[in-house]
Amino acid sequence: MTYDIILAGVGGQGVLSLATIIARGAMIDGFEVRQSEVHGMSQRGGGVQAHMRISDKKIHSDLIPLGGADMLLSMEPLESLRYLSFLKAEGILVTASEPFVNIPDYPDTEDLYKKIRALPRSTIVHAEQIAREAGNLKAVNMALIGAASRHLPVSEASLEKSVHDIFARKDPRLVEINMKAFKLGEQAQ
Repeated sequence: MTYDIILAGVGGQGVLSLATIIARGAMIDGFEVRQSEVHGMSQRGGGVQAHMRISDKKIHSDLIPLGGADMLLSMEPLESLRYLSFLKAEGILVTASEPFVNIPDYPDTEDLYKKIRALPRSTIVHAEQIAREAGNLKAVNMALIGAASRHLPVSEASLEKSVHDIFARKDPRLVEINMKAFKLGEQAQ
């Protein structure tokens, strides 16, 4: 089994944090994990992407070929469409609904949603709303991981342990907030 994920967003949104949580969860489950990041002009609001490969056998390359991703997990809708060429025909797209408007000609959000909903398997997550309900807007990432979790080969228990271990080191109060965002994200349709 190999499961390939493209993680996408804009600099400062936490794409690499998102990747860390999933990778740690996969390693807890005993999977091999390879990851590669492309930062671009992330410090100026430019695109950031990470390739993540999870497998039960040795992985020989960090990069996912075009048409090879099982999942595209995006921090914002325009970035999700930017990387569609990586997604398999039967792949799933999970994206936050909230746009990161960093260019003057950012497309109409409803047009973006329409294109996303036209895909055979897609989920648009109101991640900011979930994070707000959890108690911290920075928990957007955990809402997205929760929404993506039902499609990942990683167990819920391992993802939860990963969330716990990462945030307990920073501030134990963040564990509860991020776990709540994860659980609410799991319920997102």
